[in-house]
Amino acid sequence: MNTIELFKYFINSKSETPDDGGILTFIEDYLSDFTAIRVDVEDVKNLFIYKKFGEGEHLCFAGHVDVVPAGKNWDTNPYEAIEKDGFIYGRGAQDMKSGVAAFTQAVKEAKEFRGTLSLLLTSDEEGEATNGTIKVLEYLKEHNMLPDACVVAEPTCEKTFGDTIKVGRRGSINGYLTLKGKQGHAAYPEKAINPIHQISKVLGDMAGIDLDSGDEFFAPSKFVVTDIRSGMQVTNVTPNELQMMFNVRNNTKTTQKEVREFVEKHLHGLDYELRLTQGSYPFKTDTNTKVVKKIDTAIEFVTDVRPEHSTAGGTSDARFIAAFGIAVIEFGVKNDTIHSVNERTSKAEVQGLYNVFARLIAIWDK
Repeated sequence: MNTIELFKYFINSKSETPDDGGILTFIEDYLSDFTAIRVDVEDVKNLFIYKKFGEGEHLCFAGHVDVVPAGKNWDTNPYEAIEKDGFIYGRGAQDMKSGVAAFTQAVKEAKEFRGTLSLLLTSDEEGEATNGTIKVLEYLKEHNMLPDACVVAEPTCEKTFGDTIKVGRRGSINGYLTLKGKQGHAAYPEKAINPIHQISKVLGDMAGIDLDSGDEFFAPSKFVVTDIRSGMQVTNVTPNELQMMFNVRNNTKTTQKEVREFVEKHLHGLDYELRLTQGSYPFKTDTNTKVVKKIDTAIEFVTDVRPEHSTAGGTSDARFIAAFGIAVIEFGVKNDTIHSVNERTSKAEVQGLYNVFARLIAIWDK
């Protein structure tokens, strides 16, 4: 099989989280001269597969084979790779079966490498991500097999293929606020404590406010209100409490401590409860590290484009990899149709991604 044939095969394999659609077993067979380790947890399938060519560094390619549900109103069957006008349509075309196909073919065709090449694959990235990549990394650490560098093939490009790599990601802090009042009759507001009135006096100073100034790589951490609800859906009773949810995509300058202080500053003296959770933490890979320089060189060689270094977007499994002290970057096709109806990517991008990864392997020690 070539890269495009492999890509189509993956799309045709329905793999909604946490189902892998049989793809991981296929890859085990496809890379028959690699050593495979399965780290399956409950209904999640995980595969680490590697080949030691010689003494030297360990370069890993990581990704997920699971996809989000297709939804309705597709023009084509979302689980059949349809080629049309230079594009290939199907769920996962961009996110991220194109990336998995490209690096699987690149390592299969690698003839020589001074160290170890590996793939880390999971069927639990689009879901809770609790039994996926993190479990494989824990296994690798326990067995002293962690890679030196890692490329996650998430779709990263914005306008043209090759224009962006991710050298880090913001974290995500979720906030659950309960502002307590005292229920009463709307005709006697002086006898009640209306939490809607209380929040209205400060909301303009909270919603959409930057908690820091950001830096060269990170946008400011912004306080984003996502939900407010209160009351009994009647006009003559003021509510007993108000609930508000918010999210802060935080950079390295803002932590839960600063978020708590920000809320306290604006709600000081009021009766409230605040619960914060954090599903991911911010990280940034030093742009002077080998993996950044080598992927930049490989991309420019293939595309004649020098990529920008970005930390924008949501979260990915790179956050787990970085937490283990591994130099990690992300690079893949354009991301303009991810999770959408009629998800697609161009044949040229998929082939180009394979070319970049093959080039990266070839120049890793040169």
